[in-house]
Amino acid sequence: MSYTRRIAHNTIIQIIGKSVSTVIGVVVIGMLTRYLGQGGFGQYTTIMAFLQFFGVVVDLGLYVILVKKISEANADEEKLVSNIFTLRLVSAIIFLGLAPVGVWFFPYPDIVRWGVLITSFSFLGITLNQALAGVFQKHLRMDKVVIAEVVGRLMLIGITYYVIRAELGLLWIMGSVVAGSLVNFIVTYILSRSLVRFRLRFNWPVWKDVIKDSWPIALSIAFNLVYFKADTIILSLYYNADTVGIYGAAYKVLEVFNTLPAMFAGLVLPLLAAAWASLDRERFKRVLQKAFDAMILIAVPLAIGTLFLARPVMDLVAPDFIDSARVLQILIFAASIIFIGNLFGNTVVAINKQKTMMWLYLLVAVVSLIGYLILIPRYSYFGAAGMTVASELLITISAALVVYWGTRILPSLTVLLKSLLASAVMAGVLYFISDFSIFVSILISVVVYLLVMYIIKGIRKETLTEIIRLK
Repeated sequence: MSYTRRIAHNTIIQIIGKSVSTVIGVVVIGMLTRYLGQGGFGQYTTIMAFLQFFGVVVDLGLYVILVKKISEANADEEKLVSNIFTLRLVSAIIFLGLAPVGVWFFPYPDIVRWGVLITSFSFLGITLNQALAGVFQKHLRMDKVVIAEVVGRLMLIGITYYVIRAELGLLWIMGSVVAGSLVNFIVTYILSRSLVRFRLRFNWPVWKDVIKDSWPIALSIAFNLVYFKADTIILSLYYNADTVGIYGAAYKVLEVFNTLPAMFAGLVLPLLAAAWASLDRERFKRVLQKAFDAMILIAVPLAIGTLFLARPVMDLVAPDFIDSARVLQILIFAASIIFIGNLFGNTVVAINKQKTMMWLYLLVAVVSLIGYLILIPRYSYFGAAGMTVASELLITISAALVVYWGTRILPSLTVLLKSLLASAVMAGVLYFISDFSIFVSILISVVVYLLVMYIIKGIRKETLTEIIRLK
């Protein structure tokens, strides 16, 4: 099976699974916004954002390093997975252990502080789950990850429903989040045993080698979290929980959209790394181009379409959060940019230029932090959303430049231009069907976009044939 079909089939499997888990996630968000209200959901958002600071640091770049190393020729997969998983566990205990202590230095109500303590166990499950996801990506067996995620989501929605019916409050809601994450990890762990028989293992030469490769990524991630989550934290320090809840509801939709680019870029990383390591520039360029085109095909119509559909989307998720739709209309451009940013970010790792990228992450982090501190006090969640878009754009441009400097290769923009044209036609159709239901509007807009792309050869018949062909 060709690389295109292997990636496509794994992506299709993940899209199906992600669609199921996304529907469940959206239902859960809808349940929470209605049960907690703007204030309670604002506290929920603050808890999650605070922990994500520590959760991002826990990564230490180990996920992408694991995928890269086990994709290299003659790699000792069992040894690498065992050591990197153990290192991930140690880092999780250390950094997530700091969160319940650090939150007491912030002017939050006690319910938020206790919520951070409880939910830190959820992030433990998430970070260990991510460590194992690299194994499935290397073997292109993401169907197993999908199964684990759906089981975890079903656990989440079941317990959340019970908590809401029993009116047990926010802390029990956070407990349901913990249960869903831990079940997800347990199922992932069981399924991973069929691919690699790993165990807890401390081998200092391996740890030293991994840390040597990962520390630039770890610092980049640390800088990255400044612009990725500082918006919510700064917003929570200047405004009340209701304001945070309005921003948080729109941001949750953004996070739902962002699962796809991270998933796809992770599948492409082993192929890019293998091509670069073998000095096969033509294969490297071909994989990068196809991945770029695939990201564009989704990112552009997603941004344009959401401008017209933001209100009905937020009516489904959080009907009483009036300004959330306007916030989403801004944030959706950040989501679309992240599609491309994820691809170039993973490509930077594939060509071993993470040290160069680290300094650019630092620069963007400083610019973003200054921007948030200036814009949020003046413009509230609109300032936060606008600066988030600017930050993602700066990061994506930086990563693209690093890739070009390191390879002298950049993807062709032909599909981007055609996608813009098709999206413009789709926007015209959406303008005239604004009174239709959201589901009908989405269906019509997707059909129009794909039809125009096919007519103008933005989507090639040969590529579609290669993807769906069984042999």
